Amino acid sequence: MRKNFGAKPYLYPMPVLIIGSYDENNTPNAMNAAWGCIADMNRIGIYITNNHKTTANILARKAFTVSIADAAHVTEADYVGIVSANDIPDKLTKAGLHTTKSEFVDAPLINEFPMALECKLISFDEDSELLVGEIVNVCADESILTDGKIDPQKLNPITYDPVNHDYLTLGVKVGNAFEDGKKLK
Repeated sequence: MRKNFGAKPYLYPMPVLIIGSYDENNTPNAMNAAWGCIADMNRIGIYITNNHKTTANILARKAFTVSIADAAHVTEADYVGIVSANDIPDKLTKAGLHTTKSEFVDAPLINEFPMALECKLISFDEDSELLVGEIVNVCADESILTDGKIDPQKLNPITYDPVNHDYLTLGVKVGNAFEDGKKLK
């Protein structure tokens, strides 16, 4: 028997995305967002509210980065989500995070998070609060590569559990995409 929960934002896995931007003083900023996904081959969609400093930064600079939060930096990832840059402009420094300017967009890469998408703003809809970005580059630290490809086990990304408010790591490989289903043909 199933239990009904009503209309809830329950989806597994929910990525933990760290959105990087620069403010009007070139101060790097980041926020934690779980309401995002790939929207096309070179697009990402993220729902963020108008009142975030990050939103204002992105609208002004027309660029942002999206780092994939990892298990090694759960505390820092959570901190940038619970503290607002409207109140603490140097929250990355307080979190012990360091940045490097992206080569491709006017936004910071956060050195401690080993994988990031570098994006140009396509649109932001104030009513739905949907931010859409064009992915112009994906970069990954060599420490998370195996045979020149991103290795999810080395990246060790975390996901957000919206029911229990936990951060979880991804599990082990259980199959081969675009291959295992062929057994049923």
